[in-house]
This record gives sequence, C-alpha cells and structure tokens, in this order.
Amino acid sequence: MMAKKRVTKKTARRATKKRATRASLTAQGSADEFTLEPGDGGTFGGEFGAERTGRSIVTVMGDSPAKMKIALAELKNRAGVSNVMRMSDFGVESFELAQTEDAEAIVLDELNIAIIDGDADQMQQMAAMEESGDTEVIIEPEYMNYAFDDVGLDDDVLEEGSVDQETSIGDAADVSADYLRGYQQGVNALIQSMSGGVSVSAQPGLVGALATFSDNAAATWGLHATRVLNSRFSGRGIRVAVLDTGLDVRHPDFAGRTIQTQSFIPGESVQDGNGHGTHCVGTSCGALRPGVGPRYGIAHQAEIFVGKVLSNRGSGSDGGILNGINWAVRNRCQVVSMSLGRRVRVGERPTQNYEVAGRRALQAGTLIVAAAGNDSSRPSLIQPVSSPANASTIVAVAAVDSNLSVATFSNRGINPAGGEINVAGPGVNVLSSWPMPVRRRSISGTSMATPHVAGIAALIAQEIPSARGVQLYRELRRRVRRLPLGSADVGNGLVEAV
Repeated sequence: MMAKKRVTKKTARRATKKRATRASLTAQGSADEFTLEPGDGGTFGGEFGAERTGRSIVTVMGDSPAKMKIALAELKNRAGVSNVMRMSDFGVESFELAQTEDAEAIVLDELNIAIIDGDADQMQQMAAMEESGDTEVIIEPEYMNYAFDDVGLDDDVLEEGSVDQETSIGDAADVSADYLRGYQQGVNALIQSMSGGVSVSAQPGLVGALATFSDNAAATWGLHATRVLNSRFSGRGIRVAVLDTGLDVRHPDFAGRTIQTQSFIPGESVQDGNGHGTHCVGTSCGALRPGVGPRYGIAHQAEIFVGKVLSNRGSGSDGGILNGINWAVRNRCQVVSMSLGRRVRVGERPTQNYEVAGRRALQAGTLIVAAAGNDSSRPSLIQPVSSPANASTIVAVAAVDSNLSVATFSNRGINPAGGEINVAGPGVNVLSSWPMPVRRRSISGTSMATPHVAGIAALIAQEIPSARGVQLYRELRRRVRRLPLGSADVGNGLVEAV
C-alpha cells in the first residue's frame, strides 16, 4: 500500500453550486438497449427529492486517460484544483479511505471520472470552464443516495420503512385488488384443471400464467420462481460486487467464503450496522445450505466483493458509489449489484456520470444492476425509476410478489433516455441473511429484487464464459418468464436461471 501523501487542507467548502449544463454525448461502441441518448443541451434539474453534497462530479467524455490529464491541467490552471489523488495509486483490493480525505480531486481511473471538492470560487471557475467548451467534460452536482428500505409489507420490517406519497400521476384503477385476486385465483384453477392437475407454479414455460410461489424447506419463494434450483451452476469463478451498507463479516452463513471488502464511508468499517447490505449479499451470493432455514442464496460459490458505499444509517454520496463501481471494475468483477439510489422527478434525465460509468463498466466486462426504487404506492401513486437505475447503461430492476404481480411500491419506466424497467425480480417478503444475532429476516423492496438478478447473472456468467458486459445483459434479458404485465412495469419479464 502506498504511503499517505501530504496535502494542504482547504479552508473553505463550497456551500452552493451552479447548475451543471449538459453536453451532447453519443456513445461509441454501445449496443442496442445500452445506447446512450444525446443530451438535450438544457439545464439539469434534479432538485426533486435530491440533496446536494457540495461536491461536483467531473465526467471526461473521451475514454483515453490522456483526456483526464488534460482536464486535470485545466482544473488546476482555471480553478486552482491541485491536490489530486488517483485511485490507481492504491492497492487493487483494498486501501485506507482516510488517505483521500484532504484531496481536492479524486480520480476514478477506470471510469475517467473525478470527484471535486472545492470552495465556492473554485466551483464557479469550473462552471465557466465547462461552459467555454474548451475541455470535453461535463460537470454535475453530487447527490446523496439512500438504501431502498423495506416498505413494510410483511410482519418483520425495518422500523423506518415508508412509502413517499407526495406526488401522484394518473388515476386509480377502476377495479379493486380483491377483484383482481379473485380473477387470478379463477385463472389459476382453470389452468390447473386443463393441465391435468399440475399447479401453475410447476409450469415455468407457460407464458402469461398467474403463478403462486411460497417458501418451503428447500428454498425461498424467489429461488423457486426464478428456477434457481434447476440450474447446475454455482457462480464459481465469478466475482460479484455488492455496493450497499456492508456485510456482517461474522455471519456464520458466510464462513469460509472468499470475500474482499472495502469501505467508502469515512469512519466506518465494512461491518454492516444496518442490515440492508447483509440481506442483499445473502440473496445474491448466500450459502447453498445455510445453518438455519431454507436456501436463500443464488451464486453460492461466487467470489464476494463487498463495497460499503452507504453508511450504517443507509446513506451515501454519488462519489462513494462511483468509487465503489471503479473498485469493482478494477477488481474485474463481472457483476455489480446496487440496491440504492435517489428519487427523481417526472421528466428528469439520467446524470451523465452514471451513464458514462455504466458504459465504461460494460466495456470492461462488468454488468451493473440497480434497484428501480420503492417510491410508488399503486394504483394511486406511480413514480419513475430512480437514479442510478435510470441510466441507460445500468440494468433497472422492478419487483414482483409471489403471485408474479408487480409490487405496489415498485417504480415504473416513465422517463426518457434510459428511464425504463429492464427486468423484474422477486421483491416481496424475501427471506435472506441479517446481521447476528437475528441471522435471517424477511423484507420487501426493489432492493430485494436486484440481488436476485445479480445472482442469476453470475450463474449465467459461469455457464457462458464469453458472456460479459453487454453480452451478459442480452443473455439475462433473454432468459425471462414473460408476464401478463406491461413492459413499463416489469421490462422483459421475470429473470430465470435456466
């Protein structure tokens, strides 16, 4: 590990920032669903439900490292940003976050993105630099992000889980939930009768079937619904990064596993003081035979990379999340799972830093999947896909319940330029690991759906060694159970392992 650099502390931090103007971006080498939309040249909003940190994210539009070198020189000449640290100077697997505390610029070399922490005058100079067009950069404000907490649909919930009902779009459905449940039961009975008594849940190839799944002694309902038990793959040799609140590293269900950890939260170790991260790691990569209860983990032999990008209180900045992505790409993780984000307003486009980070990750062979968000309360309130899942280069995951109906809290693909839902996963009453002594817990959210998708992606990556990046996404998207629901709500359908 490198020695700590001596740098001068800044005497002032920026309190407010000028809105970053957007620049046009046309992705080179992007494919199909991962085509980046050109910017509209307008002003980035993002204030709807967004909390700014005072820092800025500088995205260099050219992929060459030389472009970052030019941008840093301009930042030094025009804005006096001189205390620079590059993450490539640190150890690959882990480093001491305290070594970056005094830096004015932290460069994420794998992504060609920099996190800038300057005073008010420096920020004004940076805005002027961007507006001049002399340097190919986009400068955007950094925002706070949060774990998508459990939404309280089961008896064992997080105390602070809630659903925001501030803004509503559309009218309530004309039929009641009881009517729909009765209709579903009738259809299921008819299908079972016509198939010689075989239950709907035992007919995975039946397109449009209204199935019902439940936990049993063998596995959780989500693993049954996604046909994980039918897969002969385990994720062996595949690296899965879970960027969240950390992991209970003393949890007995992870004993003997290959686990690399890194905290991106100042003053906090990777030990999970929240529970959210441990639950997500459990679903994506938990044990084949946990010490207690049914199987809940998917890629049970994958190498686990735990990046703590959210604090024990469940919050973290864009810079920490991007640093976590950079770390995962640098460690050649084939899959990154992110059950986090921030709410966006209707009509808001994705930030370019996540668009570009997702594209560069794909080019490096890393697929990022992220939770679509829990801001809805269907049918009266339906909100758009949250950030960063709204980036067109990141897979947005919706949640369905054990009846394969869209979860009432799950957000919808409403916004342009990548704000659609790509796939769905089990997200209601999901049993997984929890910090000791509780050990395991059932909670709900698109946060729970996302690690199902990440774990299945790891199984596919083991099965098809050539499937990396965009190719892995195409295969993941192909292996779905089609649902009788709109693509705006569930994308291509429910992911399946086989």
